[in-house]
Amino acid sequence: QVRLVESGGGLVQPGGSLRLSCAASGFTFSDYGMNWYRQAPGKEREWVASITRTGLRRNYADSVKGRFTISRDNAKNTVYLQMNSLKPEDTAVYYCNGLGTYEYWGQGTQVTVSS
Repeated sequence: QVRLVESGGGLVQPGGSLRLSCAASGFTFSDYGMNWYRQAPGKEREWVASITRTGLRRNYADSVKGRFTISRDNAKNTVYLQMNSLKPEDTAVYYCNGLGTYEYWGQGTQVTVSS
């Protein structure tokens, strides 16, 4: 069956870094554009970053541009989100999303930025 499993979340101080991973299985990963979304408490889910199937094009929300980097390894069926210079407002559950013929979601990983 299709699975997207996020990992790498946790508690980090402001200014710190985390690297999220999302391992995919059950579908042809290289046929799918991949995205990261996040949802903070009491807020709607928002798009964070996207990467095309080949990894040649990447896009970012203005709120994370210059701080976050999305990447993928099609040989490992994994997409990453490197998050640097983290701020308290980055606190959220981060979700991996695959978009192609179908749309798939992971279960999310919690990121908390606090001193």
